[in-house]
Amino acid sequence: MATARSARQTSKQRRHGRHARRWSKQVSEHSDALDLQPDLFKHTDPKAIAASLKRSAEHSRRRKGTAFQSAMSMLNFYINRAGRNLPKTQLAVLQRAKGKLREAFGRAP
Repeated sequence: MATARSARQTSKQRRHGRHARRWSKQVSEHSDALDLQPDLFKHTDPKAIAASLKRSAEHSRRRKGTAFQSAMSMLNFYINRAGRNLPKTQLAVLQRAKGKLREAFGRAP
């Protein structure tokens, strides 16, 4: 029964075609949140990720909240959207980047 279900398209996929599952890529590329450097979340240095996010958030004029909120939101967004496809090692790097981001903005850990 499970294989028959996976072979069928959901109503959302029928309505929107093959792009129905790629909304997060468009959010990352075209949102009003931040202009990020390419492949930022593939870096292996948490400090470099945090510094880049901070720089992007502080220079952005399109953000709605504070620079810290925007930077942390984008980092959490990427972690949540990557889900199980994110390797454990990279997830650990990104989690450490959260702490470095807090430090960069002078927030308590």
